[in-house]
Amino acid sequence: MKLLEEILNHNQQFVEEKKYEEFETTKFPNKKMVILTCMDTRLVELLPKALNVKNGDVKIIKNAGALVTHPFGSIMRSILVAVYQLQAKEVFVIGHHDCGMSGMKADAVVSNMKERGITEDALDTVTYSGIAAEEWLKGFENVEDSVSHSVHMVKKHPLMPVDVPVHGLVIHPGTGKLDLVVDGYEA
Repeated sequence: MKLLEEILNHNQQFVEEKKYEEFETTKFPNKKMVILTCMDTRLVELLPKALNVKNGDVKIIKNAGALVTHPFGSIMRSILVAVYQLQAKEVFVIGHHDCGMSGMKADAVVSNMKERGITEDALDTVTYSGIAAEEWLKGFENVEDSVSHSVHMVKKHPLMPVDVPVHGLVIHPGTGKLDLVVDGYEA
């Protein structure tokens, strides 16, 4: 059975048995917070449990590395929407140890792209569009520094209200232990 078929079969049973009822909530986060975190598979269930949040408590935004790389990109837009439209009152940037973005080099990503059939012409199109692939595709060297950078990008954004605390943490993907990097109440 293909993955899509497996998912659709499960979903049909899920809906027929009304298993969705235990997850009913509103679009507004009960704990008035928005989290930017990594898309790492180890955090899917661990992060909410380690933070004592459940369905309906938070807005969660995920990307590779919990990075805010552009002040006017989709991550920052999502955070601003959470604050201005969805009643989030605090922002949490949560990176993690042993992140795939740690030490990632753009040349390795580009090499993998070429192995999968991406042509030099396609890469040139990216460059001609004003995107420096070596910057856009690189990771970070230190997770704490990366979290601090993303916190700074959010906190200093010209459209972010000054009264919104922006916290930075790093979670251990094995134990769920949180390390505080930036206390948004003191920043």
